Amino acid sequence: MNQSKTQDRQLSMLALTIPIFLEQMLKILVSSIDTVMLSGYSEEGVASVGMMSQYLFFMNILFNVVCTGTSIVLTQYLGAKKSKVELTSIAQASTLLITIFSAVLTAAVFAGTNALLGCYTLEPLVRQHAHDYFIIFGGIGGIFTGFSLMQGAILRSYGHTKEILIVSIFANIINVLGNAISLCGWFGMPVFGVPGVAFASVASQMFSCVALAIIINRKEDVCFAFSGIFNVPKNIYRSIFKIGIPTAGENISYNVAQIVIMAMITTLGTAAMSAQVYTQTIVRFVFVFASAIGNATQIKTGHMVGAKQLDAVYRQLYKYQIIGTGLSLALILLVNLIKPVLIGIFTQNTEVVALVSTLLIYSVYIEFGRSLNLISIAGLKGAGDVKFPVLYGLFSMWGIMVLGSYVLGLKLGLGLVGFWIAIGSDETSRGIVMLFRWKSKKWQNKALV
Repeated sequence: MNQSKTQDRQLSMLALTIPIFLEQMLKILVSSIDTVMLSGYSEEGVASVGMMSQYLFFMNILFNVVCTGTSIVLTQYLGAKKSKVELTSIAQASTLLITIFSAVLTAAVFAGTNALLGCYTLEPLVRQHAHDYFIIFGGIGGIFTGFSLMQGAILRSYGHTKEILIVSIFANIINVLGNAISLCGWFGMPVFGVPGVAFASVASQMFSCVALAIIINRKEDVCFAFSGIFNVPKNIYRSIFKIGIPTAGENISYNVAQIVIMAMITTLGTAAMSAQVYTQTIVRFVFVFASAIGNATQIKTGHMVGAKQLDAVYRQLYKYQIIGTGLSLALILLVNLIKPVLIGIFTQNTEVVALVSTLLIYSVYIEFGRSLNLISIAGLKGAGDVKFPVLYGLFSMWGIMVLGSYVLGLKLGLGLVGFWIAIGSDETSRGIVMLFRWKSKKWQNKALV
């Protein structure tokens, strides 16, 4: 196996970023298509899948304890030109951990779904749909989802983002076709409904899992072997958890904070809720650029920190930041220029249109801050500096975003505008603090190798 290929190869930021961006954009588009297709089948189907999707999301966060830790540790080891044995040990540890996580989560889904649904007051049809969807996709499909995420993390660490994009395209085609067959009865097939949608998702993850495994096996520079998988040094596991657990905790906290904010927004009425959802849907297509650059920055930083190219990576992060922030601002300004057309796709309700139009103006503030946050924090994490960003993030999410939303949005009566000012202040303050953290160079002492 020619390990030197990856270690000697310079990873291009453009080659890393474009496939990651296209992959993320594809996921957004397919998610939107899934919702439209389900809405044409039944409102109960939309409600049940939407309700259980939040639990599937939390399952993915738990899988990402392993995947994020694996990615950062592996990129630094690659940059440091560690031996084939050491690189293989990281992949082996990741495989064992994902196997354990998948087994535990699958057992929990089968054993606990009925009890979980018992916590809700649901119509019988919604309850049945939710049960079937979660058992099939969360239970049966959980192991395929976990291994797909893990294998994707390994391949990204080696710079093989294009291959992941290609697999993602075919996996999503399988998902959409499966949904069409299940909901529309194509090719003379019976209408399977929500269970069919769940099996389509399982089939797409199964394809992804097998395809990525084949790619890993064929890539000469990717170090993996089953031999010695139970003899991985304990320090590898410690390094993975040192990165993965705080990051997962931060993600959970952020999503719980979003749930709390949405609960507060519900007190403002249906128009406010609709405006919030529509505006978030529109801006998702803006911050996907900064998110992709952030992911690529994390990979690039890990390699360069591992290679001890500290001065070079210190300067380059500022370049990535300028490009990412410039793109984000240009796109959100463009969105504001054409917003009458964009908003018209979702609603003609004059009250909702006015709210979304106003929120898109304030989105300029949010997307500026979000671009700072997504890219600078990715650089810090790629360097192994995880504890500080996570701890400050927890403070900012709840002390600025949630508390600020309550004070500005509800107590001072600013409504949705108050919420968006608070969200923007959280993103911007975190971004600025992370840039100062980067400038301090304290991250240079946090390398894992």
